[in-house]
Amino acid sequence: MVKPLLDTLSGAADPEGPSPVWLMRQAGRYLPEYRALRAEAKDFVRFCLSPDLAAEATLQPIRRFGMDGAILFADILLLPHALGREVRFVEGHGPVFEPLERPDEVAVREGWQQVTAPVAETVRRVRAALPAETTLIGFAGAPWTVLTYLIEGGGSRDHMRARQWAYGNPAGFQHLTDVLVETTVEYIAAQIEAGADAYQLFDSWAGALTADGMERWSLAPCVAIATALRERFPDVPCIMFPRAAGPMLTRFAVNGAFAGIGIDSAVSPAWAATALQPHAVVQGNLDPALLITGGEAMRSGVRDILAGLGGKGRHIFNLGHGITPQTPPEHVAELVALVRGEA
Repeated sequence: MVKPLLDTLSGAADPEGPSPVWLMRQAGRYLPEYRALRAEAKDFVRFCLSPDLAAEATLQPIRRFGMDGAILFADILLLPHALGREVRFVEGHGPVFEPLERPDEVAVREGWQQVTAPVAETVRRVRAALPAETTLIGFAGAPWTVLTYLIEGGGSRDHMRARQWAYGNPAGFQHLTDVLVETTVEYIAAQIEAGADAYQLFDSWAGALTADGMERWSLAPCVAIATALRERFPDVPCIMFPRAAGPMLTRFAVNGAFAGIGIDSAVSPAWAATALQPHAVVQGNLDPALLITGGEAMRSGVRDILAGLGGKGRHIFNLGHGITPQTPPEHVAELVALVRGEA
């Protein structure tokens, strides 16, 4: 069975065919059916850890739009939650933790995989219900991004406290990173064993680091995760998304650990075609604001990306970041049709 997205990541795609397409946060609040489903569970963590609800959320955009990839519905903070750092999601504010005070407050604790076991069950249910041609994408947060939330106690504009920890106490920060590398490998392995065809590592806050810091705290841990998983699952590719990494994207592309590199909307497709595409599949990178706007602005943006990156069997169409709640679903439908040459 041909799976356009998986074939692209494995190097087996037809270079004359259209770019496969999926969208970050394609399951979310812009869909009325998602909002109705979300109302069934007041607590977001429980929602994510309910296989019935999470599987349905994963499948909703596939039924409506027929994307080439289904991204597992979960959250990057489920793993630290399983490690004993309880997370609450506060309406209008986002995730909230008790901020870390010492590096030894996080360790590999016995039984953590029982907490995340429902995520693997979600994968099994989605796998059974997906069209055969649709690639199922597992995911996890990259250690650096997860640690920013743990250290800051939630979201942050500048991640100053996390950066100070990394630069001022590198040994302690390395301990935290090592814990997350070890557990992330097992967390994604469980997703793969349950049926995930590929997986993505989200390093949403990679761009907060210096180049040297990014090399040590973003790139190196993610290479370690991808390398360990490739040894166990050689046919399961990794997509790396180091948001706002800028020129450092080349370091992610050339090392060989990642089959695909996700790029944010600030990256020129022409530059990515020259600097990244010879080394890895490039994924991206329409500005989510264009998807909200629609019309000729969106169509022009899609054409520019496809002209720069498409038609080589080395591109996956996506956004430069996730869909936002105000996005009209009809714009998403048109986008998918445009990428496939059907509009």
